[in-house]
Amino acid sequence: MNVDAKRRHLLGGSLAGAAMLGGMGAAQAQAERKGAPVRWDMETDIVVVGSGAAACSAAVTAVDLGSKVVLLEKAPIFGGTTRRSGGVAWIPNNFSMQAQGVQDPEADCLRYMCRYAYPARYRKDSPNYGLEAPEFELLQAWYRNGAPAVARLNAIGAANLVRFDLPGGVGPSPDYAATLPENKAPKGRAVWPDPKVAGRGSGMVDQMVAWLEKRGATLLAGHRVMNLVRQGERVAGVEVKAGDKTLFVRAKKGVIFGSGGFAHNAELTARHTGPVYGSCASPGATGDFLVMAAAAGARMGDLGTAWRTQVVLEEALVNPSVGTAINIPPGDAMILVNKHGRRVVNEKRNYNDRTRVHFDWDPVRAEYANQFLFMVFDQRGIDVYGGSFPFPQDVRESPHLIQGATLAELGANIQARLDKLAPRIGEVRLNEAFGSQLGQTVERFNGFARAGRDDDFQRGRDPAETDWLAYFSRPQKGQESKVAGMANRTLHPFTAQGPYYAVIVAPGALDTNGGPQINARAEVLGNDGKPIAGLYGAGNCIASPSRAAYYGAGGTIGPALTFGYIAARSAHGATTAA
Repeated sequence: MNVDAKRRHLLGGSLAGAAMLGGMGAAQAQAERKGAPVRWDMETDIVVVGSGAAACSAAVTAVDLGSKVVLLEKAPIFGGTTRRSGGVAWIPNNFSMQAQGVQDPEADCLRYMCRYAYPARYRKDSPNYGLEAPEFELLQAWYRNGAPAVARLNAIGAANLVRFDLPGGVGPSPDYAATLPENKAPKGRAVWPDPKVAGRGSGMVDQMVAWLEKRGATLLAGHRVMNLVRQGERVAGVEVKAGDKTLFVRAKKGVIFGSGGFAHNAELTARHTGPVYGSCASPGATGDFLVMAAAAGARMGDLGTAWRTQVVLEEALVNPSVGTAINIPPGDAMILVNKHGRRVVNEKRNYNDRTRVHFDWDPVRAEYANQFLFMVFDQRGIDVYGGSFPFPQDVRESPHLIQGATLAELGANIQARLDKLAPRIGEVRLNEAFGSQLGQTVERFNGFARAGRDDDFQRGRDPAETDWLAYFSRPQKGQESKVAGMANRTLHPFTAQGPYYAVIVAPGALDTNGGPQINARAEVLGNDGKPIAGLYGAGNCIASPSRAAYYGAGGTIGPALTFGYIAARSAHGATTAA
């Protein structure tokens, strides 16, 4: 069944489910508000909210254990942000590593995880490596339960995950901080749906949804959870809006949220994360659980974190739900400069780390000099790498491309474009010496390219930068000779003559990852630090166990699958790997 047919099938099934619920009649009262018993429209063991990796992992695990499940998705189709993703999951000590004899001992892996997530507090020889016990226990739970989670998904036929290898015979994907001394197993922790069967994120969720349907789980799209229903101190179910009907669904064992972040809630991002000009998240990522959890007295973690990525500003201004982000910029004669015409970051660093440079504050000039960056490249870049986003195949294809015969003219044209956009982005003025400084920056970069060594930002030193060239910087057919014999495949001198090009780059997000805190059992914690009975969370709707650290490809879906698995086992009453 193709994807479109599958979506129609899922939608049809959800509408049938809605009719079934609607025929039972709406509830008369909500216990929390009216003090009267709720008349439930449906009862089940576990309610799962959302339908991406976290929610589907929770639902599959719960059904596998013998619990009855109702899964509720507010969108008309299942999959959430996972459907839009590559479907890669970062899982330490996974089945592939074990099968190939790749060692990934717990102590070593946790040192890497703690060092990357908590660099200011990391101590290699101290208890919990410098972390507070609850912080450490979350990372430990990820390590201990991630491998069993994906192994079980494979074993029961709910997924078909294999090692994630980069194309062109490069081999297993490297972690994003592969050169940290704490990282003793820098390759092989990423797995993804077998591309020979049903690859990428859509394949991941479609396999799990099909598995759930075959085993009698109730999956309802177009059903938005509006409120938690509490009986005493326990979350007993949810209030749901389906069309013009209000329905109440009881969860005898627990309610698990895997409903995504709030990247598409402009009010919340403005308040907590700083500007998010565009996001790859599902349009439904509006922070529904954040509001409900707060009302239930949940303790909030850091709300300012997100899985960061860069976006093309002008594309995001047209539609903030962007189809493609700038994961790793293509090209070799390519740099990112700020309003002063200076490089400020390793352009080939992973998207999450690289994007954080946009938020650097200049206390002398009292400005965010990197609020917008400008990706500058030459005609050779388009000739060799055209079609690798955001390089167009043909310059006429991209209305967002800014062109100049010289670097000075390019600078003037960038300012003209910023002036045109001022009503939407505010007044942004390049330094008056931007053109000349850009020329000096290019000259310095050209020296690095000829030497094959970037003395400013060490571009091309890390395997996560060079190995990923096979994915994001593949030469067009017939252009392979133009990258042969380079001292450093990430560096090439700019051509002496124009035309030169630029794209305005802005901070965006794959999704946010801040929200209520959970413990190692995926129980949502109250303000007193104790679990809120009957309430569990996983994925981007809760405070990320790794905070802002993105360990490697699949750094979002890995914890989503893992803590969805943990949440289901906790709600069902099964034990987890402690």
